[in-house]
Amino acid sequence: MRRREFLKLMTASAAGGLVQVPAVWTPARAQSRSETLLVVTESGPNNLDIHGVGTNRSGYEVSWNCYDRLMSHGKKTLPDGTESYDRDVFVPELAEEWKVGDMSATFKLRKNAAFHDGTPITARDVKWSFDRAVTVGGFPTFQMKAGSLEKPEQFVVVDDHTFRVDFIRKDRLTMPDLSVVVPCVMHSALVKSKATANDPWGLEYTKNNVAGGGAYKVASWQPGTEIVYERNDAWSNGPLPKVKRIIWRMVPSAGNRRALIERGDADISFDLPNKDFAELKQAGKVAVTTTPVSNGIFYIGMNVAKPPFDNAKVRQAVAYAIPYQKIMDAVMFGLANPLYGGKSSTASGTVWPQPHPYTTDIAKAKALLAEAGYGNGLETTLSFDLGSAVIGEPACVLIQESLAQIGIKTTINKIPGANWRNELIKKDMPLIVNFFSGWLDYPEYFFFWAYHGQNAVFNTMSYQNKDMDALIDAARKAAAEGDDAAYQTSVKGFIGKSFVDVPRIPIFQPYLNIAMQKNVTGYRYWFHRQLDYRSLAKA
Repeated sequence: MRRREFLKLMTASAAGGLVQVPAVWTPARAQSRSETLLVVTESGPNNLDIHGVGTNRSGYEVSWNCYDRLMSHGKKTLPDGTESYDRDVFVPELAEEWKVGDMSATFKLRKNAAFHDGTPITARDVKWSFDRAVTVGGFPTFQMKAGSLEKPEQFVVVDDHTFRVDFIRKDRLTMPDLSVVVPCVMHSALVKSKATANDPWGLEYTKNNVAGGGAYKVASWQPGTEIVYERNDAWSNGPLPKVKRIIWRMVPSAGNRRALIERGDADISFDLPNKDFAELKQAGKVAVTTTPVSNGIFYIGMNVAKPPFDNAKVRQAVAYAIPYQKIMDAVMFGLANPLYGGKSSTASGTVWPQPHPYTTDIAKAKALLAEAGYGNGLETTLSFDLGSAVIGEPACVLIQESLAQIGIKTTINKIPGANWRNELIKKDMPLIVNFFSGWLDYPEYFFFWAYHGQNAVFNTMSYQNKDMDALIDAARKAAAEGDDAAYQTSVKGFIGKSFVDVPRIPIFQPYLNIAMQKNVTGYRYWFHRQLDYRSLAKA
């Protein structure tokens, strides 16, 4: 069957219900199936460059597998037997070793490391890539700043294979921040050759082309349809991956994604409704792995910079109107940790996330709305990411119905996944359903991104409060100095303040669910919630 016919059937099934799903594998395939992995998801990358404007989460997966970083994380086994990255263990990647001093860290690069075109990787490429990350603006620059990586002057070429990072302050997040997706190493000569006066960092080129030296190369990319990777057989910055070819296909219909995994035509599927994951796990035909997303919450966000959500009582009214248990039962099917119904607005400790004190109380919600001056109700829009529609859409419907009971009329606004990040950047959506998890699993990191007055992209509520900023900054300082008492006080302080001011309403901590054929091994949970192909194998 030709791929055009396959896509036609996919479209027909999405529009008119599930039809018999065709086999994905064709006699003309270039690699044998044992050497190829087929992944099906709801949506795909909108940009191949993690530094690009509005790059979505799917784009992180491209960067993670096609570029190298100085170092990565080790692994550990969770109580249920699932493999996970180990937050506290760092392992070599492009750097074969490093030495951390009081105010700097020095990295020795592998001398045989090369980019995909064979050009040797040097410390000059590392510096240019880091300079780019802290200068280009937006998400990458703020991510680097979260680890006190802020100025090009901090990045020093000692010699071709020695690179140094100078610290501008002591910060326990600096070394972990060097192991996330953003500080990837790019082929500086190649990207600079594509740059222009209006595009000095070559973002237009890297949006559609990989300029890395990682374990995989992008062989082809059809946005919204499919991306194909080929293994970089010359990669020497870790064990050579076992899978030669990855086909990542976008299949919008959840029913078709389930059929493909059940029938054995697909090897891995993300983005299924939780009901499907629960049923697949019970049936036992495929392997289903379920891992709580570290440092992550699914939430309702309210734009506090504009009426009516600039009024704390309106926000609290919404918090009492959310149908929490209905969402847990009808949308999540229990595959999440509830984050509501806590004992009080005082934080119970420094663990994040933790439950806030709000529960569904329509009478209290109506009273608060009236106190805020909106006794006759109000109208607004409720927006969600179509790239995560399997959870976002049913959750929005339940929220819409519940808010109507207190006089808040909402129009549901469905935003294509490729545009979602750009819409968040604008910060003009009044009411949103969204998910955010902090890559670095520390509460002060989450709040630095999501609540600090520097108003980063993930502060989707435009929340700015000097007292909150002081608590977040104090927690970071205390962590760097090892002052546990001050750290405890500051973290409990900013968590408690978030409960009272409630610019965003946590609903649950989701699980990352993945369905795999039983002959697929080596899956590992990562903080970025995407696949690391390098550890995967097929029997």
